[in-house]
Amino acid sequence: MKIVNFQTDNGVRMGVIDGDTVVDVHAADNKLASELGAFLRAGGDVKALADVAKKAPASARRPLAGVKFALPVQNPGKVICLGLNYLDHVKEGPQKDNIPKFQSIFFRVNSSFTAPGAPLIRPKKSIQFDYEAELVIIIGKRAKHLTLDNAADCVAGYTCGMEGSIREYQRHTTQWGMGKNFDETGSYGPWMVTADELPRGGKGLKIESRLNGTTMQSSNTDHFMFPVAESLVYLTEGITLEPGDIIFTGTPSGVGHARKPEPVWMKAGDTIEVEIGGIGVLKNTIADEK
Repeated sequence: MKIVNFQTDNGVRMGVIDGDTVVDVHAADNKLASELGAFLRAGGDVKALADVAKKAPASARRPLAGVKFALPVQNPGKVICLGLNYLDHVKEGPQKDNIPKFQSIFFRVNSSFTAPGAPLIRPKKSIQFDYEAELVIIIGKRAKHLTLDNAADCVAGYTCGMEGSIREYQRHTTQWGMGKNFDETGSYGPWMVTADELPRGGKGLKIESRLNGTTMQSSNTDHFMFPVAESLVYLTEGITLEPGDIIFTGTPSGVGHARKPEPVWMKAGDTIEVEIGGIGVLKNTIADEK
């Protein structure tokens, strides 16, 4: 099942995609939260939304083609990012002689994201705007001290992520936070595919990025150095995961800074796409900061 947040005249609404239509869940049952993050935090079970969509009246349906997407979770409590999770990406960067033994963890703030279909913003201060295609986890249940056997049980679903990075600022220090948090430089979506429709732990999913139609990255989540279950176990040794939290899982090789003979940076007018098998395509254009 695909669950989407979308813009309306009355604010962001949660919908279930049914063929070429979207069922406005709140219009079908006004007792339910109006957006996905709030629904998860209220203890909602995404599986129950299938019955809501099935019983929805025609008045609660709208064409998918006319929908303006919003971020799948409007106000996540945490956005956690895993760096250096594909060995081929490690080897194309400055850490090529320092293969990580543990997950590299950093965080992004909500203002660093923009909606699917909206422009990503290249800032005034640097032209080094790089693309990173990533599988994104959306947490559905509170979790602490997970095990490899039960780790994936806390996952509500998965979506596509574009973890745009300002490389110049990322390299200023050993801490990556500044280069990863420029306003509106990342995105995720366009919808969440529920975990029951994908392999457990998001295994075996093809992942690609395309810049202006040219494939730049192409890999598979089977190549994770730290698979989803292992990463969730590690994170919950110290961090309590809450419903609506977001986890970016790292990017494969082919990023712009490693291109030869010259780096490739995203610029105004470009289109960047992330496609993940079984999920769909996240698409954004690039615009310069005004």
